[in-house]
Amino acid sequence: MSLHADALATLRAWQAPSAPQEALRQRYVAHLEAEPSGVFKSCVPDHLTASCLVLSEDGSAVLLTHHRKARRWFQFGGHLEPGDETLWAAAARELREESGVPDLAPLPGPVQLSEHAVPFCAPSGDVHHLDVRFLAIAPAGAVPEVSEESLDVRWWPVDAIPDPEDDLIELIKLAPARL
Repeated sequence: MSLHADALATLRAWQAPSAPQEALRQRYVAHLEAEPSGVFKSCVPDHLTASCLVLSEDGSAVLLTHHRKARRWFQFGGHLEPGDETLWAAAARELREESGVPDLAPLPGPVQLSEHAVPFCAPSGDVHHLDVRFLAIAPAGAVPEVSEESLDVRWWPVDAIPDPEDDLIELIKLAPARL
């Protein structure tokens, strides 16, 4: 199965937790049905990305990266690559590359979808990431490392994250339902 086929099957089967999430799910499916290359960065103005929120083992802290280009704190994630076989595999790869925590892997199945503009991704400035978000639980004592894509990687209390955006706050709130 191709990455495109996996993404389409995953999103068709996903049970959205709310009406706004269902509207996004339908938008992502329509995008993939219309765009055979819709999973790759070369598809402009919209393309899928995969990301992963990391919670501490007890759920009290979240591991975030201070993104070098965006200069904001985010969950780990990024563009899908031709070698990725599934959305989950892309999220797992990005998670390992950006967190420096070996053997850390997302739980199966998406948790949230988030469409957001990323003007720094193309000269036109008219680019949207259609992000598919997963969840991972870090083992006790996990020590992150800063990658070249980040300015910093750090644990934050779930109720005191920097740069709080509504969709990241929603993602953190959705996480316990997946545990």
